[in-house]
Amino acid sequence: MSGLIEVPPETVNQWLGDGDALLIDVREAEELAQARLDGAVHVPMSSFDPALIPTDTGKKIVFVCAHGQRSEQIGGYVVAEGILAEAFNMVGGLAAWAEAGLPLETGPASG
Repeated sequence: MSGLIEVPPETVNQWLGDGDALLIDVREAEELAQARLDGAVHVPMSSFDPALIPTDTGKKIVFVCAHGQRSEQIGGYVVAEGILAEAFNMVGGLAAWAEAGLPLETGPASG
């Protein structure tokens, strides 16, 4: 299977727990300051640089944003451009993640 694949937050959480996924958060810095997922790589959509995506980890690359639209655009772009053969978009974004009661860091980032 290849292309952009939609996955629910619960699946992404399982993959993260198993060490099988890498999150790419495409939200902007001000959004990141409010809430974020532990271990996510921040590559904001407004200054998106595909070179910042670690493509050699052997892990599933999962794009995430606030509600799933921006991450879907970026995921579709990296697949269409041949940067990744397969990418994943977390359906519903951080809103769906929080709604599912999954762990979320809030407030200013530490360190």
